Amino acid sequence: MKVLAAVVQMTSKDRLLDNLARATELIAEAAGRGAKLVALPENFALLTSDEAEKQRAREVLDGNGPILMAMSAAARAHQVALVLGGMPEMPASGAEGRAHNSCVYVDATGSGYVPYRKIHLFDVALPDGATYAESASTAPGAEPVVVDSPIGRLGLSVCYDLRFPELYRELARRGAQVLTVPAAFTLHTGRDHWHVLLRARAIENLSYVLAPAQYGRHNEKRVTYGHALIADPWGHVIAEVGDHEGVAVAEIDLDFQARLRRELPSLSHRRM
Repeated sequence: MKVLAAVVQMTSKDRLLDNLARATELIAEAAGRGAKLVALPENFALLTSDEAEKQRAREVLDGNGPILMAMSAAARAHQVALVLGGMPEMPASGAEGRAHNSCVYVDATGSGYVPYRKIHLFDVALPDGATYAESASTAPGAEPVVVDSPIGRLGLSVCYDLRFPELYRELARRGAQVLTVPAAFTLHTGRDHWHVLLRARAIENLSYVLAPAQYGRHNEKRVTYGHALIADPWGHVIAEVGDHEGVAVAEIDLDFQARLRRELPSLSHRRM
């Protein structure tokens, strides 16, 4: 089985409708290049430091909010499945008003939604003086998610999850062939860790990795690293976006992956 997949790189800002229009353009570009699945970055619809604005953007995953309406229409129009890298989802009761940061798989009909709610939240103080407290406005998820897609079994994750290899091992145990890591990695951490961590997750799990990304300056407080990429199960980066918004497309070859997993059966050698 060989099929094309795409990762998108965006510079999202605080204007929801503008971001959705740009995402729709990039989905169309990826579909025009033959992709059957298009992965968007974390915060693709809204990247802002205004916590009240984030709360106003929360949606119930019923397809009636502006984010899912726009993305469902794009999926239907281009007959592509989407990975919506991270969007604010209205939480269940008990989340103290905080939103989930949800990565949502949308099928090619635009009518089927499978959410993964980000488990690991980014609460750090960086040496450059920047501080992040994602848990202040975001409720953590608890359950790993694997879903069938046109390019194989997808294991869903979001950004900071990348630093926790046990999550990806569990996704592989549940049958994931492709790991998705939509992100808005900071410039400070991304330039040293982004490629290394993504290639490691690919190698450890003999999986393809799709990593759409945010890039550039979003506001006076936020700059992201970019370098959206696709890595193969041997850890090679086979497609990458440069320092700009855009799309990278690569072939997902599940027969190649199956051969690698037979020749190096490390996933069956686990002892812990």
